Amino acid sequence: MMLNGKQTRHLTLPLWKALIKHVDGQKRAEQQLKASEENFRVLAETVPQFVWTAQPDGSHEYTNQRWCGYTGFTPECVQRWDHLQFLHPDDRARNQALWRHALDTGERFECEGRLRNGQTGVYRWVLTRAMPVRDEAGQIIKWFGTCTDIEDQKRIEEALRQSQERVNALMNSNIIGINVIEGEQIVDANDTFLRMTGYTREDLRAGRINVMHMTAPEDRAQTQQAHQELAVRQVLTPYAKEYICQDGSRLPVLVGGVVLQHDPLQAIGFVLDNSAHKELEQRKDHFLGMASHELKTPIASLMLQTQLLRKQLAKQDIHNADRALSRMESQLNAVTRLIGELLDLSKIQAGKLEHAQETVDLGDVLQEVIEIVQQTQTTHAIVVHHSEHPPLLIGNKDRLGQVLLNLISNAIKYSPGANTIEVAIETSEESVILSVCDHGIGIPREQRERIFGRFYRAVAPYQHTFPGLGMGLHIASEIVKHHRGTITVESEMGKGSTFHVMLPRKSP
Repeated sequence: MMLNGKQTRHLTLPLWKALIKHVDGQKRAEQQLKASEENFRVLAETVPQFVWTAQPDGSHEYTNQRWCGYTGFTPECVQRWDHLQFLHPDDRARNQALWRHALDTGERFECEGRLRNGQTGVYRWVLTRAMPVRDEAGQIIKWFGTCTDIEDQKRIEEALRQSQERVNALMNSNIIGINVIEGEQIVDANDTFLRMTGYTREDLRAGRINVMHMTAPEDRAQTQQAHQELAVRQVLTPYAKEYICQDGSRLPVLVGGVVLQHDPLQAIGFVLDNSAHKELEQRKDHFLGMASHELKTPIASLMLQTQLLRKQLAKQDIHNADRALSRMESQLNAVTRLIGELLDLSKIQAGKLEHAQETVDLGDVLQEVIEIVQQTQTTHAIVVHHSEHPPLLIGNKDRLGQVLLNLISNAIKYSPGANTIEVAIETSEESVILSVCDHGIGIPREQRERIFGRFYRAVAPYQHTFPGLGMGLHIASEIVKHHRGTITVESEMGKGSTFHVMLPRKSP
């Protein structure tokens, strides 16, 4: 309110006091407003977000320095600033529509979009929010907004999305069965696992799928051991087993798994249908057994005819016949042994390898094997070390002899540059340890765990080929296993190998 000089002369004292109080109030309000604006600017320049204000119609009037530094705009250019020019083209239409809706309705504004750096041209994700500021009458007098950098959050979300897509693709795979196990109970599974085993979603919800119950009886001990390994190592080495399906049929599978959480212990299992591989193995074993049987008869007949021929030629005193026939018999013996190993291999796979139990004098068995080997292998001397006569064992004499024959024959074969094979026997109250040592080529470190597998031959690429099909050590290991023993190997390249067979003295 403005007063002229004449009016002020007629003011009474109370009116003067009221006027002065009113003017002071206005000054204090102006000072408070100025302080408030200054505090706002200090706050706006301190926070990590971009801060801006706009007029009721949406035209911008202020941005903080952080915004100017990012976009490359100066504060003087604010009112001419069109924020859409900094947005990614794909985000502009949605942002503009939401901003127009906020201006029309007075509702708060919120939108995610990619904002371009004015210096580098690189886009980063930001979350933009704006709130209307209203006067006492409820009219919007300005908009207060922020832009928060959410680039890292978006990257995490994208990584999670891609990870979820991969998980979904795996879960929806029609090749691999997947289940989630708590204890022995399967609490979740994909459709492939349910289809493989014949169970339904209803069986799953009702808790009717138990790992141990659906495991074949002969595989339950191995499965229990596998679960213990999973709890300790957090990962399960894949192993073969058979499931009992809902209809009672059997399904050969290959199973692996990893731990998901620990309290309670929850694991995810991966199940691969192993039927085709199992069938192929069975057909191959059947063929080996059939072929071995078919070959055995003509070889036996040929051996008999050779022996008869030797006797007849000896009577006629024909020179050099004995040497030729000895070579023939040696080759026939090798073929006979090969056929015998093929037969044993097929029996092992079928679980039908004979193991009659009897009292065995290991010293006598060793002596017999050495005599057999020395008749055909004259290049190496076999030296036996033991402090006392080897003890009696309960086992299968022929099978234990087969183990010794395979180990000594292998030692000779793989030490062509040496002339001795050493056999040692050590005895304790509980067991007997038989060691066969050669001074040959040795076994590469990475192959030592695999040499007991079927048809595996440990030969380095630079070594020449040795005869054999890689069955002897596998058969020997299976025989030792049946006697509740163990077979291990120590080796050093170029210096030789030592095989140790531990056999318990008591009957299995």
